[in-house]
Amino acid sequence: MRERGASRKKAGSRPEKTGGESNFVVQGSILAIASIVVRIIGIAYRIPMINIIGDEGMGYYGTAFNVYNIALLLSSYSLPLAVSKMVSVRLARKQYRNSVRILRAALVYATVVGALAAAVIWFGADFFAREVFFMPYAAFALKTLAPTVWIMAYLGVFRGYYQGQGTMVPTALSQVFEQIVNAIVSVAAGSWLFNQAIKVEILRGESGSGYSNSWGAAGGTIGTGAGAFTALVFLLLLFAAYQRTIRKKVRRDRSGSLESYGTITKILFFTVVPVVVSSAIYNVNSVLDNGLLAYNFKSLGMEEEFISQWGVYTGKYHLLINVPMAVSNALSSSLIPSVSRAVATGDRRMVKKKVAAAIRFSLLIAIPSAVGLTVLAGPVNNLLFSGDNDLAVQMTLYGSIAVVFYSVSTVTNAILQGIDRMRLPIVHALTALVLHLAAMEVMVLVFHMGIFSMVFANILFAVIMCFLNHRSIRKILGYRQEVKKTILLPAAASAVMGAAAVGVYKLIHLGIQSNAVCTLGAVAAAVAVYGVLLVKLGCLDEDELHQMPGGTRLLQMFRKLRLM
Repeated sequence: MRERGASRKKAGSRPEKTGGESNFVVQGSILAIASIVVRIIGIAYRIPMINIIGDEGMGYYGTAFNVYNIALLLSSYSLPLAVSKMVSVRLARKQYRNSVRILRAALVYATVVGALAAAVIWFGADFFAREVFFMPYAAFALKTLAPTVWIMAYLGVFRGYYQGQGTMVPTALSQVFEQIVNAIVSVAAGSWLFNQAIKVEILRGESGSGYSNSWGAAGGTIGTGAGAFTALVFLLLLFAAYQRTIRKKVRRDRSGSLESYGTITKILFFTVVPVVVSSAIYNVNSVLDNGLLAYNFKSLGMEEEFISQWGVYTGKYHLLINVPMAVSNALSSSLIPSVSRAVATGDRRMVKKKVAAAIRFSLLIAIPSAVGLTVLAGPVNNLLFSGDNDLAVQMTLYGSIAVVFYSVSTVTNAILQGIDRMRLPIVHALTALVLHLAAMEVMVLVFHMGIFSMVFANILFAVIMCFLNHRSIRKILGYRQEVKKTILLPAAASAVMGAAAVGVYKLIHLGIQSNAVCTLGAVAAAVAVYGVLLVKLGCLDEDELHQMPGGTRLLQMFRKLRLM
């Protein structure tokens, strides 16, 4: 439901000029930095997790999270976007009382849908594990995730409330605290439960049955709940400290507008539902892939191979490509309230400016990341993961381009949601989903491409989303994509960067037979070369550097090096 008057400019409706609201790229960058830190911590703790529970255990772990992610959409994924969008519009009109009412209504919504989603996971765990994914032992990890869904519902509301105020700092800090606790508890609980389950396997004479791997995976999901609870406590304490400021703003409210809770709940519902459906299609994509591939592998007599290969896909390949994609996810979180404020004040020129900045900033990170993962696929996987990584290396080599298309599709989804075209991402995602599934079936059954069917089919999904989203944005806003500074120059700089990374790796390897030293040296050289080329080719100017966190220091360094 589009809020009436969202696109009309009203007297006295200019947004407050606070530092947090003035530049969504800065706020997005703060969240992006936190997201990258979170991903790095995620890689750091997944390494011992994989070594403890193995690829089979990661298969159970990834399967449980596919179901969990779908349930989470109702209680967390949709709420930060919906709440931030609604709050930002009210604040643009200085309707402080209504912004508080939105928070209260959202908490009631979170209570209801959080409980419902938790119940579905708990009571449906055995059904999903046995009948959908043909992995009975995945039920243990699913049940331990059930309480986390409810916690994440409240967490999503508070994160959305702060994002709507134009600050990503609370969300960023809560994510870091959440992941630190998650990492510690996941490894500790996963290791302890794995070792205890091995004793049970020995007593039963069922060694190698997968029972211990599944309980190790359940330990990892316990860590997820512990981390979410820690983040919620942090945001609650922050909210309690912020109460006096909120009361002052409410007393200053002279808007003369007071929306009823019924109206707010109705708007919230019609704001949440399109975001839920659009996001659900993205996540249903993974669930359908998981179930469909499991069925196809079983029909081909390859059931055992699927569990371990799925573990490699979710535990290694997907983990790697998610690190650079964190930037686009962060930009999307800051973009929706920012664009909504511009729409609420009728500033069409500012909307276009934010769209261009978001797409460009996303590609400045995504393109070199894809190139880096391609040329260093082997060294990076062997640095992070022990054992046989041949399959993971091949997936990374062939599938790293997904970083570019998924990053752009994520940002363009946020753009459409921010300009109140909530249904378009749903239509686009459904179209992409159907074509994706058809392509995957052909690849796995006709061309016998195995797990790589999913790698390539998911790239196709993202490509279709990019095309459809961009077409709609161009039609609605009259937006024309700048190509030279956004695509061509970053691509050229990334190509040179990739060649430099390979060259440095081989050069160091001539003297030092250490993959860790060679890889880290190559990555450092790649970052330096790409940064210099961005400046020399004119991809970044002084004004853009000033807008980036740490950009002033970079500018000073570039000046000392006579690069600018």
